[in-house]
Amino acid sequence: MQSPLPGILSNLQNAAQAAGRPVPTLLAVSKTQPASAIAGLAAEGQRAFGENYVQEALAKIEALQGLGLEWHLIGHLQSNKAEVVARHFQWVQSVDRNKLVTALARHRPVDLPPLNVLIQVNIDDESSKHGCQPAQVDALAAAIAAEPTLQLRGLMAIPAPWPDPAQRHAAFSRMQALQQALQSRYPQADTLSMGMSSDYAEAIADGATMVRIGTALFGARVRPA
Repeated sequence: MQSPLPGILSNLQNAAQAAGRPVPTLLAVSKTQPASAIAGLAAEGQRAFGENYVQEALAKIEALQGLGLEWHLIGHLQSNKAEVVARHFQWVQSVDRNKLVTALARHRPVDLPPLNVLIQVNIDDESSKHGCQPAQVDALAAAIAAEPTLQLRGLMAIPAPWPDPAQRHAAFSRMQALQQALQSRYPQADTLSMGMSSDYAEAIADGATMVRIGTALFGARVRPA
């Protein structure tokens, strides 16, 4: 069975070329997928993987530790799990409150590189989703940038799945404006993580530098027994 990875990478290149933008980083969203599936993509050259659930991810990180993979936490983080996340992940994309900033900074080992952090923004103000309000970005960014064990890298969002393309574009555009304003103050904040299997081309057109793709790479999610 042919791997979907080459086709996805080609699609990202084509979407970026059509929009006149740089090709984004592909984050393979591997939640609920077995370690064997991740190893298969790693053998093809994929290095960055995103996980939603801390305990599930830790088992995979341990099983695949010899492959030199880059692990991103993209799901909601409870502060009582900040210590293990700070020790085992390279990126956390779901920071949305000061309590997490403090906890991650305190627990990140000083002998590891600074933990890359994205601020999650609830750009469509959905009650069912986590993320800070756009007006809270500046204060969170300042708190992250002040911590030597953290590295502020940008923003992440999961916009509402609007059926209307104009509404999706509006949400992506608001995120792009927030990202541009943030990077003007913090040049190292070079990452805008948005776009998934169903809308990554639109996200790229609106400035995404990282897209999170799961279903198109792995197929339907595998639910643990």
